Amino acid sequence: MAWSKLKQNLESFLCPALHGRVEYSSTSYRYLSDKAGLCYITVDKKNILNMSDTSNLIRWYQTEQEIKNDSNIQIPINHEEIEAVRKDTKGIVPEDRLQVMARSRKISEYAKVLLSAQSSLSKSNFIDVANKFLSTSIEESIESHDILLNILALVDRRVGKKRILNMAEKMKLKHPIVQYFYELRLSTL
Repeated sequence: MAWSKLKQNLESFLCPALHGRVEYSSTSYRYLSDKAGLCYITVDKKNILNMSDTSNLIRWYQTEQEIKNDSNIQIPINHEEIEAVRKDTKGIVPEDRLQVMARSRKISEYAKVLLSAQSSLSKSNFIDVANKFLSTSIEESIESHDILLNILALVDRRVGKKRILNMAEKMKLKHPIVQYFYELRLSTL
């Protein structure tokens, strides 16, 4: 679906109080190979959620390093993970190094999970999720673990006052950007 049609469909689902306040935008650079383009959601003409294809790899690396350097994060390693590393290294690595390697692998996986939960999404991901939102039920979008699906559902006109008020406890467990859009929607009730 072309971006203009997708944007029109998304904006048709906005609750009446947010028409003109919440906008979906996209930029593309057709002739520049190093400029992939970006999508963003603005509220009252302020860029709130920015999705760029170019920064994802750098952000993932920073997240992994932050996890490795944070002493408060405890990532347990089990025997199966150590054995998997031993098998991959063909048993020539010392035991204490196996634990370090297994922990490093697990941290990398954890960083990838964190990245997918963060708001640094890519433009192509935004378009895929927006298409998914348009083809799934509002209940699935609200209950999803995908940040963007949650945001699109929160600003949707099909979500009424009673449902918004009943979500208060669930929203405490969501990503801060989802909480921001929840508060925005609450302010319109």
